[in-house]
Amino acid sequence: MNTEDNNDFYDDELSRSLISNDFEGDTPHRKKKSKKPLVICLIILLIAATAGGTAWYMMQRHKPVEATEEFLTGMQNMDFTTMENLLQSHDLSALDDADIRDSAYTDFFTTVNKKMTYKITKNKFDIQNGTARITVHMKYIDGTNIYAATIQEYTRKVAVAAYAGKEMTQDDIQEMLAALLAENASTADEKYSEIDITYPLIKIGSDWKIVSLDDTTVKVMCANFKSVKDEISSQLTDDSTDSSSAAAEDSSTPDSTASAEGTSASIDITTDKFSVRFKQFAISKDYGGNPCLMIYYDYTNSGDSQSSAFVDFTLQASQNGEVLEGTYPEASDDAVDNYMSTIDPGKTVTVCQVFLLKDTTSDVTLQGKETLNVSGGQTTSQILKLK
Repeated sequence: MNTEDNNDFYDDELSRSLISNDFEGDTPHRKKKSKKPLVICLIILLIAATAGGTAWYMMQRHKPVEATEEFLTGMQNMDFTTMENLLQSHDLSALDDADIRDSAYTDFFTTVNKKMTYKITKNKFDIQNGTARITVHMKYIDGTNIYAATIQEYTRKVAVAAYAGKEMTQDDIQEMLAALLAENASTADEKYSEIDITYPLIKIGSDWKIVSLDDTTVKVMCANFKSVKDEISSQLTDDSTDSSSAAAEDSSTPDSTASAEGTSASIDITTDKFSVRFKQFAISKDYGGNPCLMIYYDYTNSGDSQSSAFVDFTLQASQNGEVLEGTYPEASDDAVDNYMSTIDPGKTVTVCQVFLLKDTTSDVTLQGKETLNVSGGQTTSQILKLK
């Protein structure tokens, strides 16, 4: 067979195309690799990186919260070392100004601060500048009633001791005050206050620090008072000032006092500590021969400890717009001595207070008041017509 003829036979385009397709159909094709696994891996890596970055950010964001919580726990436990270490300033001197670190009051402040509770309510975090502002809602003991009861009992005991001839040193007084605070803190009805405090924090190295100790935190720790000593002092000063002001006001406005006579016709007072019942008055002579007014009333000690009319009850007299001075009568009188005498609980005695008169005809206005009630207490008045 002629080969050339055969080649010539297939030497047309259609035949060659058919022959070529037949051979290519018999030859297996090489499959292309899929790109899906690579894309999935990239997505997984991206998600992991994003999740890791988010987790790192959240961890960093929580660190100032942890520092604040540690500081607040230090407050609850009176752990001053922890508190100091978490302050950028390392300055707790404000606690000393409030007597919180005074060992005499440790029991009192420990009792008060361990009852403080808190909740983190806001975290304003700035990772770029390394700062944060953590807002805390606190519920803490309001010591108003504790301090009031302590001041009242403290003043009573000091006065009774003084007029019983017992000398007390500063250490004795501080010890007594501290004991009264601790006792009242454990027995008084618990009264709470609530407040929001925002603490600014700054990142120093790898640690977060509260910038400084603020006044509001100190107020929380000392139960709403600036200082034990200052509070006692200011309360006693306020009582003295209020009594003097009230007496001066009544003395300078006799007409208003007279109108009060219809609603409070006597100086009678009844409290849970004592009661006073007016009995009578008399005009006599004092030790210098001057006219004096003798006011008699029954004093009952209704408390659970010894006390006296001098400690519990303040009586002032005024005439013609002037406060009358106290004096002593010409003749001895047991009722006069009873004014400063220590009276047992449940006992009643007749007391006499004596005032130097301006004249023996003008009306005298009396004002009675609880001496030791820091919230004001009862005030009564009475007009005596001498003629």
